[in-house]
Amino acid sequence: MVKERGHKVIAQNRRARHDWAVLDTYEAGIALTGTEVKSLRQGKAQLADGFATVDDGEVWLRNVHIPEYTEGTWTNHEPRRSRKLLLHKREILRLVGKLKESGLSLVPMSLYFKDGRAKVELALARGKKAYDKRQDLARRDAQREMQRAIGRARKGMRR
Repeated sequence: MVKERGHKVIAQNRRARHDWAVLDTYEAGIALTGTEVKSLRQGKAQLADGFATVDDGEVWLRNVHIPEYTEGTWTNHEPRRSRKLLLHKREILRLVGKLKESGLSLVPMSLYFKDGRAKVELALARGKKAYDKRQDLARRDAQREMQRAIGRARKGMRR
């Protein structure tokens, strides 16, 4: 049997970088049922409202939507159930220490297969204020305009 190789992205939380200031990222495995894996292999998942919590020394992924497997029977999974994340003990202890700081949260950034195993990229993040979001947009627009000006200068155009 040929083993799967590579990195296949299933879902990304595009809104997360807009709403959160990412301080650190972690890669964690996910404890899934069979129908959840089959549904993920079809490329279906939504991370939009998801978050992670640490309860009794275990990390749990909550409110991530993995739709029911279409070919599944009565053994199908619940779409928004809590799923256990697999991290090393020292990583969990480090997360517990950092989460005690005010305003920090664990946000899922992406869900993917790495060498055939389902993984989630978690970000330790701080929520952005409205003015932070506006500053980021202004900075991005200014950067884009500078790149356009450089491109026009290289082509010999002036504006």
